Amino acid sequence: MHHGVSLINTIAAALGLALILGFAAARLRIPALVGYLLAGVIIGPFTPGFVADAAIAAQLAEIGVMLLMFGVGLHFSLDDLLAVRRIALPGALVQIVAATLMGAAMSLSWGWPIGAALVFGLALSVASTVVLLRALENLGLLESHTGRIAVGWLVVEDLAMVLVLVLLPPLAGALGGRADAGDGAEAEAAASVWRTLGVTLLQVGGFVALMLVVGRRVFPWLLWQVTRTGSRELFTLCVVAAAVSIAFASASLFGVSFALGAFFAGMVMRESEFSHRAAQESLPLRDAFAVLFFVSVGMLFDPSVLVEQPLQVLAVVLVIVFGKSFAACALVLAFRYPLATALTVSASLAQIGEFSFILVALGARHELLPVQAQSLVLAGALISIAANPLCFGAIGPVLRWLRVHSALARRLEARDDPLAELPQETEARFLSRQVVLVGYGRVGRRIAAELRSRDVPFVVADQNRELVERMREDGLAAVWGDAAEPAVLIQAHIARARVLVVATPDALNVRQMIATARTLNPAVEIVIRSHNEAEARLLAQEEAATVFLGEQELAQAMARDVLRRAIAAA
Repeated sequence: MHHGVSLINTIAAALGLALILGFAAARLRIPALVGYLLAGVIIGPFTPGFVADAAIAAQLAEIGVMLLMFGVGLHFSLDDLLAVRRIALPGALVQIVAATLMGAAMSLSWGWPIGAALVFGLALSVASTVVLLRALENLGLLESHTGRIAVGWLVVEDLAMVLVLVLLPPLAGALGGRADAGDGAEAEAAASVWRTLGVTLLQVGGFVALMLVVGRRVFPWLLWQVTRTGSRELFTLCVVAAAVSIAFASASLFGVSFALGAFFAGMVMRESEFSHRAAQESLPLRDAFAVLFFVSVGMLFDPSVLVEQPLQVLAVVLVIVFGKSFAACALVLAFRYPLATALTVSASLAQIGEFSFILVALGARHELLPVQAQSLVLAGALISIAANPLCFGAIGPVLRWLRVHSALARRLEARDDPLAELPQETEARFLSRQVVLVGYGRVGRRIAAELRSRDVPFVVADQNRELVERMREDGLAAVWGDAAEPAVLIQAHIARARVLVVATPDALNVRQMIATARTLNPAVEIVIRSHNEAEARLLAQEEAATVFLGEQELAQAMARDVLRRAIAAA
């Protein structure tokens, strides 16, 4: 066995060292992924000692990306994607343009040609889906409306990068690089670009249509047939095989990325009633391979670039962490979303990852980029990925500081918005002794249906602007905004309400909601939905609210039914 290129040695060294350094990072109260990245640097080719096989590590990381995106798709329906299209589609495209211009301007100041500057700017414009998803999962934001905006934004970015990667080879000659064989005159090159663009759009459109029309019927049926066998191994195998096989087929047949293929595979598998079990079965594999992704990123990093080009590395990091984030924050605020949502989305985009590496490698292959470009992008990726958890951690303190010290921030939160307050013609019965319902997702809609059937007045507070617009069109009393903000509960007339119901799972700042409600209405009854047992016990001990745990309530309902049947049989 060759110890330098062995698959087993690579996996053992990567996971073992990642465990040690990740544990050390956690004990030092810094993100564990910093330890994973350092593990990659240590076993990479640019440091002495054992050198793992970078090609094997990269392929293992691709499997991790597939499984992670598949898992996200299992929790992300087509309706969720369409619900954020008004902000995700224009926001992602404008942010790509803004970040590309910033990166290109910086490159031009270094004396790079325009083609190299353009490709380098594009490489800095697209964030890592894997990093974003891990951050949202750790914060419990993946299924929140803000999380859906961030994921939808990244999906649009990924689709845009698929087009860029396909169009770059035929455009390489015009941009000053080495054109592919067969690219001749400018007219022929232009025709090739349009032909390639048309074929790519047809391929992507065909893939999406096939998955949504055929896949939504075939894959849930397949999962049901495997479940009927009663074999847990076959069920897990079916889930993993679907994620990897569909991702591979989508890349081979339709030209989309592995990540997008796996994401849509998860979306169609979500139609199955066993989607929750599928997500649970694939979770250990997803976590293990996600660690390998971060290790593989660290293996690409050459620490010498920090000594040889420190100012250029600093400039790249500033564009990624601050320039791109500022542009995203401004765009989200322009769409009239809250400052907290804007800061969360901007933190989500304050890093770069897998598509950036692919784009830089392709640019180098066509002689568009100088040699140092790849080192700068990798340095920017490593530093921004390591700093990304700190960016998310800074959202709360920054938000509080802005509210105290920035008149502009206070104006943004207090600005006149027709959806942020109930219409003047709202009936009086919705303004007193009503139920305030926070969240209009799957659980919230069912609660609302029960209240309507019994003619109990209620007001809904939700962060999805499009959803609030539709509710008002349907005649429901609804306000838009984050219910953790006092202004939102005030607009829902919490001061005169009978009950406050928080129907969003594990809502952030739920204590702030409770404190605001109690301050404005000490007699209000509060009901909370949660999946966090520790939080439920704490709230119950404090007598702050009645908490319903999903698994606990299901168990109690089943127990009541079993007792009823057992007593009747006796």
